[in-house]
Amino acid sequence: MRAVVVHGPGDVRVEPVPEPRVEHPADAVVRVVAAAVCGSDLAVLRGRSPLPRPIRSGHEFVGVVEEVGGDIGRLRPGQFVIAPFSTSCGGCAHCRRGVTIACDSAQLFGEISPDGSVLDGGHAELVRVPLADTTLAAVPDSPPDDLLSPLLSLADVMPTGHEAAMCAGVGPGSAVVVVGDGAVGQCAVLASRRLGAERIVVMSRDPGRQALARHHGATDVVPGRGDAGVAEVADLLGGGSGHVVEAVGTLQSIRQAIGCARPGGRIGYAGLPWDVTLPLWELFGKNITLSGGGTSVRAHLPELLADVLDGALNPSAVFDAEFSLPDAPKAFQLMNSRGCVKPVLRP
Repeated sequence: MRAVVVHGPGDVRVEPVPEPRVEHPADAVVRVVAAAVCGSDLAVLRGRSPLPRPIRSGHEFVGVVEEVGGDIGRLRPGQFVIAPFSTSCGGCAHCRRGVTIACDSAQLFGEISPDGSVLDGGHAELVRVPLADTTLAAVPDSPPDDLLSPLLSLADVMPTGHEAAMCAGVGPGSAVVVVGDGAVGQCAVLASRRLGAERIVVMSRDPGRQALARHHGATDVVPGRGDAGVAEVADLLGGGSGHVVEAVGTLQSIRQAIGCARPGGRIGYAGLPWDVTLPLWELFGKNITLSGGGTSVRAHLPELLADVLDGALNPSAVFDAEFSLPDAPKAFQLMNSRGCVKPVLRP
């Protein structure tokens, strides 16, 4: 079969690889119907996340169950499933508390674990899924093609925006600031609207992404950065917001989020913090709560899936480019150059 293999910075290839098989009784093999490229994939492309050896990339995918191990009781071949970016057992203390990202047995698709093991990713025709019964979320019926993108968003980006908005304390009547106009920021706008926010300010300098944010429910756009952007938010919201989402992961975006938060406010952060030293004095000085981290996708899936299936939530517009699997390197490069928000790969 074919899979995307990242060999190092700037080196993404589509190569023939051995087909996965059931290796343990709790495994399933899934035939990928659609996958997505994520900003964390670009971190590998840019050399921010070193690779000791080539890996099969991709941690956002949906597909159909092909084969199951002997311990699988809930899933069956032929079911359409959503794969969270991290596996989870459902029974450890962290899973029982809903923090499935911290599962004692968690593995990330397309990532090298601290022990050196690798779980092959979803930019492929087939994927082996460990702990499949408690990791995969089955969709009741085989979905029509127009539901593929909304369902694919539930593998990572939509739950990530949702959890960031929850960490920021967004609720009915909130005035929210979203720092970042990428796929996570766009989903944070959607999540904030879903949670009842009255006003949603997105910080963006890109006209296309500004329009997309307004489509998702943003009421205001602030193009400024640094002190200028903070001053504009203060003018719009009477001194800042009590609810800020940081969806970029740079020191500049963290500082912008802190600047936009009013004293006593909350920041929900979802951007991967590459080379960021936390400015604790700035948080301390404004009594700001900072909350976030890796998203517990599996814990959020039931409620978000229900809303997608009944049409109340539609994140499909965050996917604005589509490529066949052999053209995956082009998809990586287009996203890396900000030529699209988020591409879909179709095997």
